Amino acid sequence: MRTPLAKNVKKPSSRSSAKRSVKATAKAKATRLKPATKRSPAGKARARKAKQVKSAKPKQRTASRPVKTAKRVATSSKKVLKSSSSAPARAKATTAKKGASARGKLTVVLRPVPPPPPPPQPTRDEAAALKAFEAAHREFSRGHFAEARNRFRSLVEKYPSVSEVTARSRTYLAVAEARLRTELALPRDADSLYDRGVIELNRGDYVAAQELFERALRREPEAAHIHYGLAATRARLGAIDTALKSLERALDLQPSLRIRAQRDQDLNPLRSDPDFEQLVFATRE
Repeated sequence: MRTPLAKNVKKPSSRSSAKRSVKATAKAKATRLKPATKRSPAGKARARKAKQVKSAKPKQRTASRPVKTAKRVATSSKKVLKSSSSAPARAKATTAKKGASARGKLTVVLRPVPPPPPPPQPTRDEAAALKAFEAAHREFSRGHFAEARNRFRSLVEKYPSVSEVTARSRTYLAVAEARLRTELALPRDADSLYDRGVIELNRGDYVAAQELFERALRREPEAAHIHYGLAATRARLGAIDTALKSLERALDLQPSLRIRAQRDQDLNPLRSDPDFEQLVFATRE
């Protein structure tokens, strides 16, 4: 039999009891946790700075990323060196190509070359010194050493300011004085003077040979062989007119010398002159 108390009391359901247990546990947790407080601006700045520092830290390599071996590092360094060494060569090649293309495009403009400036005109003293030097040298080439010595000496004394001309004059003056000193040792007869003249002619000292032949002719004016030697010497010195006169005098005195003159090499400077042909080959006409 059911009692009246049993009617008024309801049985608790399992669902409501579970809800109550969840709420109780939530309240208990809430009581254990401290209430959240608001952060101050300084705290926010420190938190932001800490985040920036963490983000600035380099990432550590993970074990999953492969590490380069020593061989790979060596090959990569070789490639870098090769590329760096070939870079200047490529740069030079490109610049050379650019230069060649630029040279091909350039047009050459030829400008007229200005004429050289005229030589300075000699002063009055220089012109007079040159004229006196030419006159003295003419006497020297003729073998008139006494006259040449006097002319060169007066030139040096009169124009000392013209240094170039006076220096050359002193040289010729010394040679003329040396020639005059040797005259004392020369032979006196014509044949000996002729022999010495032939020796000087063969040696190539044509000025000395001319002087000796002239001295010999003063001793013996009608000697054909001396006139012939004088003609050969003057031909070597380039005095064509005087050489032809001496040769003509020698052939007049001794016509047989024509055969010798036809082959004499000392007379080669005269062969282009028509007077020489007439003198030497007159017997063939």
